[in-house]
Amino acid sequence: MIVWINGTFGAGKSSTARELVDLIPNSTLYDPEVIGGVLDLLLPKKRLDEVDDFQDLPMWRRMVVDTAAALVAEVGGVLVVPMTLMRQEYRDEIFGGLAARRIEVRHVVLAPEETILRARIDGRAAGEDDTERAEQARQWCQDRVEPFRTALGWIAADAYAIDNSALTPAETATAVLEAMQDGLAAPCGIVQTPEPTGETLAAGVLLFDEQDRFLLVDPTYKPGWEFPGGVVEPGEPPARAGMREVAEEIGIELDAVPRLLLVDWERPQPPGYGGLRLLFDGGRLSAAEADRVLLPGSELRGWRFVTEDEAAEMLPPVRYCRLRWALRARERGTVLNLEAGVPVG
Repeated sequence: MIVWINGTFGAGKSSTARELVDLIPNSTLYDPEVIGGVLDLLLPKKRLDEVDDFQDLPMWRRMVVDTAAALVAEVGGVLVVPMTLMRQEYRDEIFGGLAARRIEVRHVVLAPEETILRARIDGRAAGEDDTERAEQARQWCQDRVEPFRTALGWIAADAYAIDNSALTPAETATAVLEAMQDGLAAPCGIVQTPEPTGETLAAGVLLFDEQDRFLLVDPTYKPGWEFPGGVVEPGEPPARAGMREVAEEIGIELDAVPRLLLVDWERPQPPGYGGLRLLFDGGRLSAAEADRVLLPGSELRGWRFVTEDEAAEMLPPVRYCRLRWALRARERGTVLNLEAGVPVG
């Protein structure tokens, strides 16, 4: 289990986390800030200069999840994580990655009154010997108070808020523990992918290597291998959705919009709602491009190029049938319209 202590800079996350570790038996302090320090040593300065915050690096977010999973496996017990999360998509990515590893998250946010928070930030800066550096740090923290207040709107939807304006770190830690024991800081439900409530539109992309094999990925969240792709968001063009999913899932940015190979209507099979499934031809990857494939450990555990015969042993029957017709459409340079896997029209 993870107790994630959120809050803006100066809210008292780290000091509360240290006190909480003393209260929870078999618990370990895990501060993802150390991941930023590692990346500072590993990444070229040019790449670091492209972002204002380590959180904006996809590598940082993947490493936060992977390191947490490794710690849980190695030491067990409870991880106490003091870390600011102000962007909802980053929260979803990190907590979703932890959920995919079957790691429960209890989300708590420290929300002291704003005037007290700003006074704490100024007080911390006043105690620094390096006045120039202290002033830069003070201003950096002060600039993030208002954005975090705005973010509290979505944070409060799943995090248990604690006003620690008048609390010491030890008292705040006790309040966190009591909230967990009383069920107020319950397991975070947003990490589970919501079930569809109606028909969905999904876009998959076939990518080929120099031997004309195609790429499959192995999801952590469902059985069987799959094509890179996913659900098309409302208002999103299907082909662009496929390109987005390829970039998110395997780190490959397609240069051109992929060509449509087939449209397959998937019949509703309760509890599933079915919908339209599109497959696109994403073109050929060179050996150098294939070497750049990167997997998000939270969603995908593996990838490989396979032949049509090999895919028969890896894909569920419905997806294999769709694949076979997509390959025939590619050979013929046409687009096929399928209903439940059978060409029509």
